[in-house]
Order: sequence, then structure tokens, then C-alpha cells
Amino acid sequence: MRLKGKRAFITAAGQGIGRAIAESYIREGATVLATDLNAALLDGLDCETFALDVRDKAAVFEAVAEAAPDILVNCAGFVHAGDILTATDDDFDFAFGLNVKAQFHTMQAALPGMLERGGGSIVNIASVASSIIAAPNRCVYGASKAAVIGLTKSVAVDYVTKGIRVNCICPGTVDSPSLHDRLRAMGDYDEARRAFEARQPMGRIGTAQEIAHLAVYLGSDESAFTTGQAHVIDGGWAAA
Repeated sequence: MRLKGKRAFITAAGQGIGRAIAESYIREGATVLATDLNAALLDGLDCETFALDVRDKAAVFEAVAEAAPDILVNCAGFVHAGDILTATDDDFDFAFGLNVKAQFHTMQAALPGMLERGGGSIVNIASVASSIIAAPNRCVYGASKAAVIGLTKSVAVDYVTKGIRVNCICPGTVDSPSLHDRLRAMGDYDEARRAFEARQPMGRIGTAQEIAHLAVYLGSDESAFTTGQAHVIDGGWAAA
């Protein structure tokens, strides 16, 4: 039970990576508070759950303060498709509002309690499609996830002597409901999936559980000497 005795607050825990992390944290003994914009998606999780719009600053501050987490996991995000000429101001504002500003607010909300208790771990979900590697037709998304990496490193440096660790996970392509939605939106699902699988040198897409394993490590005391890092888990895509 690697997380026994720890309280964890997880956003976007209804499906995909967030769901896998919540389930893994529960198995590892953490007291989990799982949130999602759609409360129905949280059904079946053996922990406290409730609906939360992470774009609502007041709601975020109230929920995080009440949860008093030792571990904060930021999973909420959205993938916009398109290059800079097809991107709109609305796309840009939405992406940075959800992918970056929401994490900014949850960290602001969690840090005072972590400081008072003498420590904590923050795990942000970024992406390998960011400042690490460029993916075609991911202009706004890549920019927002690069911002997550920068935010992670900045907060880590500021609180490294306070017992608080801040890391981010940078997945490659991961099997999730949102991925299937994007593949269907491309017109030919099977062809799109083959293309997504081929860009990982391992020849497959990742699983949400593989990301969850890393999130458990980063939330646990096993990673006590690790902070300010962008942890790439992408089937070799960025190394190719």
C-alpha cells in the first residue's frame, strides 16, 4: 500500500488517465477525492466523488481547501486539432483556461495546506506534444501543454525547500475515450488509429494504466528525491 495514509485530490477522474489514476490510488491505500465535470462518469469509484468544473476558481478553492490533500493530481484537459491558421481565439482561450489556468488554480488552492502540513506532492498531466516534441496539427494544444511544463518547473523550484514536490507526466498517445472521439472525427477511424500507432516506435499506443503507474510513483514517498521534472512516457516517440 504505497499511498496509505495520504489524501489525494484528482481532477477529471471520470475516464481515461484520470480514472486509471484514481483506481490505482485507491488500490494503493490513498484516501481519494475524485472529481469530474460529469459526475455520472465517477460512478463505480470506491471513494468520495463529486462534480467539479475546474474552470470555476471559487469552486476549486473551496473543494481543495476542504479536501486538504497530500497529493494533487491535475488531469483535466482538452485536445484541440489544427495549425495556427485554423486556430481561433476561442480555441486558444479555452485550451489555456482548462489545460493551464485550472492547474494554476488547483495548485494555488492546495499549496497553503501542504505548507502548513510540511509537505505534499503535485502531479500535473502535460504531454510529450509540448516543448518536448512537435506534433502536427496540435498548435494550441502543444502550446498549452508546454505552459504546463513551465508552470510545473517554476512551482517546483519555489517550494523545493518546503517539502513540496511538483512533477508532470508527459504521455504520448494513450488509449482513452477522448482519443477514440478524435479518431472518429478524422473520418476514417481505422486509418487514423494505424497512423497514431505508427508514430510510436514501439508500434502501439499506451494504456491509461501505464500512466497511472507513474502517477503512483510520483505521489508516493518512493519519489522523494524527484521534483521539477517532465516525465516522458511515450513509447519512444520523442526519442525517435
